[in-house]
Amino acid sequence: MNNAIRALSSDKRRQVLEWLRNPEAHFPPQRDGDLVADGVCVVFIADKLGVSQPTATEHMKVLHKAGLVIPTRNKTWTFYRRDEDGIARARDAVLGALS
Repeated sequence: MNNAIRALSSDKRRQVLEWLRNPEAHFPPQRDGDLVADGVCVVFIADKLGVSQPTATEHMKVLHKAGLVIPTRNKTWTFYRRDEDGIARARDAVLGALS
């Protein structure tokens, strides 16, 4: 639960999770990989966030460690998609802690 709270403490990471909810609406088509099935390339995430690729990668690592996204390697790039089961578990843990 602490990893999820840390991950969600960042406006940028919460924004990425929102964009990944409907990646076709928020990101351009990719040359390699399907936006929905494979996820969004970290390069596109960095561009949309207005940060460097290493900074975006760090944000995505925090989300992955919290179990909120699933990374997929494609050639030299990493693609990310939401982990809906992980998001549900994090939500239930936080709500349970507040009960």
